[in-house]
Amino acid sequence: MKIAYFDCVAGASGDMILGALLDAGLDEGAWRAELDKLELGGYDVQVAKVHKGPIAATQVEVTCEEAHAHRHLGDIEALINGSRLPIPVKEKSVAVFRRLAEAEAKVHGETIDHVHFHEVGAVDAIVDVVGAVAGLWLMGVEEVYVSTLPMGHGFVDCAHGRLPLPAPATVELVRGLPIVNVDVEAELVTPTGAA
Repeated sequence: MKIAYFDCVAGASGDMILGALLDAGLDEGAWRAELDKLELGGYDVQVAKVHKGPIAATQVEVTCEEAHAHRHLGDIEALINGSRLPIPVKEKSVAVFRRLAEAEAKVHGETIDHVHFHEVGAVDAIVDVVGAVAGLWLMGVEEVYVSTLPMGHGFVDCAHGRLPLPAPATVELVRGLPIVNVDVEAELVTPTGAA
């Protein structure tokens, strides 16, 4: 069985996961071909080799034409299920967004069908989630493990207003996982990364 282990010493976000997969040997051309099957326009993915301190890494940045869209879970499910992606990628991508919807619903006192995805409903978050799932599928990964997650502190301004860090949805998503509080004033684990 092939596994992936994410050593999240600096946190976890969608773009960090994509960079890690590409660094671990994910074929970029095959990965981009899978993303094209999503049939979602209005974005560009930049992949670059960078240094983070003394360590070489791959940085992935998804840039979008649209402002943050407000989508419901059903909108995202329809987009993914209506794509040409392989069935396992569709199912796991939808499952990730369902987990996000459940966390957001609990935090905001809504039902999962009425939750408005703001930042995580935007094109870049959709590319991050589907890109990560497609990457793991292309690499033949059957199980994913994760290290202790570092949680920063402070505040973040988003469509919901000013939220404490870690963001409430992130807290809900990492419930039961090992975490450590670190003295860093920043969002180290995003809801997308946690999901």
